Amino acid sequence: MDMVEEKRELMASGGDNDRFQYHQLPGTHTPDMSVNLDQHTTVKQRCRDLLTKLCSRHVLKLIAMGQLLSLLICGTGVTSGLLQEQGVQTPTAQSFLNYVLLCLVFTVVLACRQEERNLVFLLKTYWWKYLILAVIDVEANYLVVKAFKFTTVTSVQLLDCFSIPTVMILSYFVLRVRYRPVHLVGVVCCLVGLGGLVAADVLAGRNSGGGTTGASNPLLGDFLVIAGAALYGVSNVGEEYVIKHFARTEFLGMLGLFGSFISGIQFVILERHEVANLDFTRYEIVLPWLGFVLCQFLIYSCMTIVIQYTSATSVNLSILSADFYSMLFGLFLFHYKFHVLYFLAFVLVITGISIYSVKETETR
Repeated sequence: MDMVEEKRELMASGGDNDRFQYHQLPGTHTPDMSVNLDQHTTVKQRCRDLLTKLCSRHVLKLIAMGQLLSLLICGTGVTSGLLQEQGVQTPTAQSFLNYVLLCLVFTVVLACRQEERNLVFLLKTYWWKYLILAVIDVEANYLVVKAFKFTTVTSVQLLDCFSIPTVMILSYFVLRVRYRPVHLVGVVCCLVGLGGLVAADVLAGRNSGGGTTGASNPLLGDFLVIAGAALYGVSNVGEEYVIKHFARTEFLGMLGLFGSFISGIQFVILERHEVANLDFTRYEIVLPWLGFVLCQFLIYSCMTIVIQYTSATSVNLSILSADFYSMLFGLFLFHYKFHVLYFLAFVLVITGISIYSVKETETR
């Protein structure tokens, strides 16, 4: 009885409660189930939020616009392949018609503009800047197409992605864009998908030279691709700056004007004899030629819209899937061999674009 009374007194007074409490064994701990449940709920909620963002209307719209560009780029590749089958290799002459069409549409609109930044004002003040941009754009088109004559399709596809780091570096320093870790993850995913497309080309036996020739000078061809891709990157960043600070009509109008002038001179110097010998009464030449010009004109027109909503980096990532569409058309037109890795690589590219588009880039 004394011990019972003593126990009641100690409990009432609050003293020496440790004698009657649960003692945890050394080296053990009591799990906090509420914390684990909260963490599990948080992870599930984050995954659910990420999936919602990936499937959002904004991301799906950006993917759709990017894939439209890829289809148009595929169109230029297919029509160029059809022309090469007919022995036609005139990249400057084909691009010249595109610049002329841009000039007839957008330069005329720019000339009729009543605002301050009209054609006359731009020619008086910033003509030299647009002249440089036009030179860069014309030569980028020429170098990449010319590279097919010296190196393999695989090399062109792989090295053409050099435009992506060029755009990202210039965007960081010139446009002062801030990239988040999610953007880098998206870029890496797209590049892995590109590697899958290249590997599928090798496994399917498409690593022969573009058109009728083989890899006659791979080193020169690879250099041309890298130089052209770098120029594409510079042109795209300049395009993004003009579009987001002024207007897409201004960029397309000035590019069409100076591009027509530059590519016209280059065409006369380099390709006038080839064009003079072509038989334009044959539909095998006329239809692919017109198809190439139409696709390229739509690429330039639509790309300004896509860049206005996204960025030059996002556009360059989106068009990595163009080779997948080229493969689909090539199955019927050029008898390409199919490989399941094409689909896996395409899924990776689309996934990378989705991840990149989840969070918009910010400027510093």
